[in-house]
Amino acid sequence: MSAPQPPAPPLTPPTRRYDYETDGQEIYRRSFATIRSEAPLDHLPEEARAVAVRMVHASGDVGLTEQIAVHPRLVAAARAALDSGAPVFTDAHMIASGITRARLPRDNAVICTLRDERVPALAQAWGTTRSAAAVSLWGDRVEGAVVAIGNAPTALFHLLELIADGGPRPAAIIGIPVGFIGSAESKLALADNPFDVPWLVVHGRRGGSALAASAVNALARTEEL
Repeated sequence: MSAPQPPAPPLTPPTRRYDYETDGQEIYRRSFATIRSEAPLDHLPEEARAVAVRMVHASGDVGLTEQIAVHPRLVAAARAALDSGAPVFTDAHMIASGITRARLPRDNAVICTLRDERVPALAQAWGTTRSAAAVSLWGDRVEGAVVAIGNAPTALFHLLELIADGGPRPAAIIGIPVGFIGSAESKLALADNPFDVPWLVVHGRRGGSALAASAVNALARTEEL
């Protein structure tokens, strides 16, 4: 049985009842001009400001930059990894879906293991979350990779614990899990990590898939916004 065909589009647009901008390019230009005029950026490394601008655009909140902190080598390390073809590991499929593949310089793999069939049993055996258990399945592939964690604080804690036990080290970690329990603490742990792994965090409770994906998308491109 064939799938139903979508309805044909209307031949005429609806009656314009509101005053709003309809030119996509103008919306884009004015949006980023507004962000750059309103968002505090001076405290960030210069090369990281374009990343912060992208994250503000994803959140609609110019005050977000006050919570963004970036390791001095984060941008260089992440871009070098991506340019070398390193994969991107995420803790959530929403992040993976939000990463624009066309921006990745080497058709880099984007990997999320949360739906791996081994995850539920691992989580139960170890007494942890599925998000944390899924991180263990990254294995040696995470060496030199870019990691973007935007949902689960337990995933970030677990990754740091694996590294502390002598496990492989990513080239860069974007650590912005959202939430009320463990979120702020996991970001502090990342920012204080003694493993010389560059990082980006949004301190406090804010975070999420959109912010994590926007950071990766910004790091994957070198042009200024």
